[in-house]
Amino acid sequence: MPLTPEQQAEIAAARADTQVTARAVAPGMEAWLHRAIPVLDHGLIRVVDYMGDDAAIVQAARVSYGAGTKTARDDSGLIRYLMRHWHSTPFEMCEIKLHVKLPVFVARQWIRHRTANVNEYSARYSILDREFYIPAPEHLAAQSRLNNQGRGELLEGDEAARVLAILREDSGRAYDHYEAMLSTEGQSGLARELARMNLPMNVYTQWYWKTDLHNLFHFLRLRADAHAQYEIRAYAEALCEVVKDWVPAAWSAFEDYRLNAVQLSGKGMACLRRMLAGETVTQETSGMSKGEWREFEAALHPADAPA
Repeated sequence: MPLTPEQQAEIAAARADTQVTARAVAPGMEAWLHRAIPVLDHGLIRVVDYMGDDAAIVQAARVSYGAGTKTARDDSGLIRYLMRHWHSTPFEMCEIKLHVKLPVFVARQWIRHRTANVNEYSARYSILDREFYIPAPEHLAAQSRLNNQGRGELLEGDEAARVLAILREDSGRAYDHYEAMLSTEGQSGLARELARMNLPMNVYTQWYWKTDLHNLFHFLRLRADAHAQYEIRAYAEALCEVVKDWVPAAWSAFEDYRLNAVQLSGKGMACLRRMLAGETVTQETSGMSKGEWREFEAALHPADAPA
């Protein structure tokens, strides 16, 4: 567990300090509240606070057209309708605030999702810990030959050992120099805001991240996808487990209509109709580029798609 005894004691105290509230609570989320969920080698996700549940989504949607139906089955049906037809504002009624510990290079991917409130640990004021992300052997891969943003075959044997040794050595050396520049033994030392620029991208940072459910679903649709980079996908998959318990009806609709769904272009739909009619369609007769055709085939036959 990537937590100090002091942090664990603080979390235990927060979980023990229960209070009576008049606001709606989600039992599934209450079980996750304040718990540190380990991610990667030193990272974590922790739910700090939340607002709303499945009922809050339904309540917001029914403002427009009266009381409607009230059974759990009908509520679930309404949520599925909202998801299916790309309604967004009812899902914005639910919010979540997370404490996340993650490598800097993952944070730079994550921060591109700009529909959130973020406050990050400041290396201008504080000294970062000597913690670096070092990939496990099963995630140490070469560059993909087909995808400039992806990974190919795993590195093995001497090559894997060589790369891991470089990662560990460079990380440690960079941090040694960081500490040396901050040294105050007889010298004033370099300002923290300048010394931090020598640290590698795999050093860990932390932040508080608050967003609504609509934008969280958008994040998860992209980052929990099998094609997302493993390191950020690990955080997204941990979050999926939390959301599944927080808003089970909304999660079920999201899983069906977004996470496990595919989107076809107009040309893709035309090709699919031709195939269903018994016609043989190739990339040359599809009207698609090679890249479009490859993605179309991967959507129809995901098990056969190249890594």
